[in-house]
Amino acid sequence: MKDIFRRKPIDMLIAETKGKESLQKVLGAYDLTMLGIGAIIGTGIFVLTGIAAANYSGPALVISFILAGIACGFAALCYSEITTMVPVAGSAYTYGYAALGEFWAWIIGWDLILEYAFAIGTVAIGWSGYFTSILESLGITLPTAITKAPFEGGLINLPAVGILVLITYILIKGVKGSTNTNNVIVWIKLAVVFLFIILAVGHVKPANWHPFMPYGWNGVFSGASVIFFAYIGFDAVSTAAEEVKNPQKDLPKGIISSLIICTVLYIVVSAILTGVVPYYKFKETSAPVAFALQQIGINWGSALVSVGAICGLTSVLIVMMFGQTRVLFAMSRDGLLPKVFGHVNLKYHTPVKSTILVGIVTMVVAGFTPIAIVSELTNIGTLTAFMIVSASVIVLRKREPDRPRGFRVPFSPVVPILSIAACGFLVAHLQAVTLWRFVIWLAVGLAIYFLYGYNHSTVTDDNHGEKVI
Repeated sequence: MKDIFRRKPIDMLIAETKGKESLQKVLGAYDLTMLGIGAIIGTGIFVLTGIAAANYSGPALVISFILAGIACGFAALCYSEITTMVPVAGSAYTYGYAALGEFWAWIIGWDLILEYAFAIGTVAIGWSGYFTSILESLGITLPTAITKAPFEGGLINLPAVGILVLITYILIKGVKGSTNTNNVIVWIKLAVVFLFIILAVGHVKPANWHPFMPYGWNGVFSGASVIFFAYIGFDAVSTAAEEVKNPQKDLPKGIISSLIICTVLYIVVSAILTGVVPYYKFKETSAPVAFALQQIGINWGSALVSVGAICGLTSVLIVMMFGQTRVLFAMSRDGLLPKVFGHVNLKYHTPVKSTILVGIVTMVVAGFTPIAIVSELTNIGTLTAFMIVSASVIVLRKREPDRPRGFRVPFSPVVPILSIAACGFLVAHLQAVTLWRFVIWLAVGLAIYFLYGYNHSTVTDDNHGEKVI
């Protein structure tokens, strides 16, 4: 069992991207930046800002976003270095395989499956809520039976399932078409965010920022842990590494640019939100941006924001499902999951079977499961991924110091260590029940690895059972 820590050489990983089962290289820095914005700007602004302000941070939500942004900034630098070294699908899973070994790769791959699956389900249910709200404003009321999960008084959340069917189809048709669709949607939602800023900034009342920290520093830290969900987009950017035309230059640009743009927008929007409406009133709504405009009498702006939220959540779904399929594809290609899901369709140059599997699983989650509590697992999954990527940078600096790097983390190993510490700090401020659910998920994953993945690993096959070092 000692060979569970066998590593997969970077040269082997890169060689696998050049065969007939490889993905098409069509993406540039602009596409990657838009992918990042597409995943980051969505649930964070349109849903989580109100939840975090009302229950955790109050007006100090700005500080929560800054803290979460700093933690992500450290991690983004680590991602930028390692993606240029290992421009292969799979994100943190692949990096862990190259630096730490198969066992840790499986842990993080299984973790990413959890992260993306429940993130997609959560966002799809949020999309359904905005969709039904818009229909109601037009005088069309859908019955509860087709808009709620069974445990919530309905039969199926049909709008959530419907949007996932559409996105599955878009992703099957090809990555370039998917990113073009995402780019258009991103520009629409950015326009809506800027419209909110322009309309609301003149209605800010500084008195609403007092008390600034109604729940103290512990509330600010807890708020940062909750809104971390808003920042998971650039991990999805790294899953596209294998499909980038010039990964050494374009991947760092896409990751860092999308994070900076979104952090600035989050800080500005959260400051305006809590200045326009007292923080405690956000307990009354799950659509804080539209709610704020309603409170100051700009109803037409509120309606436009709801449309923008639909666009924002749609692009989040596209990028998240894209990321999920690439992680599943990479794990299948390595033999840790059934090989059928690592197959690339020759017509579309996409992993069609893994895309269909992800589509079906997330449709079941979104259509039949109330996942308000389970959605916190997305945060702990992302934070764990960030810590493993940061550790991988330190390890590869020692093991392969001469390997070319298109980007180098400044002040290493200090920055990777700070990344690990910051993410660990945010994990510690999640609810205890979330930590226990995460442990149970990992236990199930370990059982699958030892019963299937360990015996089917292509690393063993390709090296005649010898440990890869």
